[in-house]
Amino acid sequence: MSLLGSVLLAGCHTSTPAAQTGATTASPATSSRPATAHTAVTGPGLTAAQRLTALADTISATPADGTTGLPYTYLHIQSWTRATNAITRTDLRQWRRNTDGSGQETTRRLPDLPGLDHQPARDDRTLLTQASETTTQHPPGSLHPYLTEPLPADASALAGALAPLQLAAEPAYPRMLTNGVAALASNQYLNRDQRAKSLRVLATVPGITYRGQTTDLAGRVGLTFTVSADGSTSQLLVDPGSGEILAAHERLTGSRPGLFSYFLILERGHTAHAGVATKP
Repeated sequence: MSLLGSVLLAGCHTSTPAAQTGATTASPATSSRPATAHTAVTGPGLTAAQRLTALADTISATPADGTTGLPYTYLHIQSWTRATNAITRTDLRQWRRNTDGSGQETTRRLPDLPGLDHQPARDDRTLLTQASETTTQHPPGSLHPYLTEPLPADASALAGALAPLQLAAEPAYPRMLTNGVAALASNQYLNRDQRAKSLRVLATVPGITYRGQTTDLAGRVGLTFTVSADGSTSQLLVDPGSGEILAAHERLTGSRPGLFSYFLILERGHTAHAGVATKP
């Protein structure tokens, strides 16, 4: 399994979908939508589900949506994830060749921090850029998307692929579905239509709430949605223009409380060559 797959499985804390086997670079695009569309998802008086549905209806395309014909899917994430008694800190860039699952991963790691309650900080990001770099080449068949393409045709089918519908009455189901959406966005490129479907899946999560606009460690402002279930609180930061998930944060509140995972999805898109992190 690739390092990205290992990191994301550690951070999801949920069942792996049965369909699972594992960015030109685009930062979350600025929105060109009219002000009325922005108000539709940030104004007062709407439930979280209504905001997510309105957002799905109005999200804009990103520059990377026009590069899906390039052979490599590119992803850059930074993660803080719980190990047994420590927090790992990783910067990861992955290039996955879409036709055969070959590719390349470049990683930077900081020493693990003992304890389970570390709060990810901007200083960590600076230190990650200074850490030594390791590059791994993966042969064909080594790197896999989170869900097999093409993704299910509608939001209800996508929800079923991310979390088994027969578990919908279980206390853990809201957490499983929320973290499934986060893992999907963290592991493969989602075009505009797929992002909209993912937002509609989030709109169906029982107990999801809207917590206003907040800023992640990379300084990006997004809409914050929170789900508390089964001894954890998961929080997703969503770009109000593109509908991309910018960050995902989960903390546990049970017998071993503290940080479980924090992800920054910094870049995603497509490139012509492995190892290239800018538009070819």
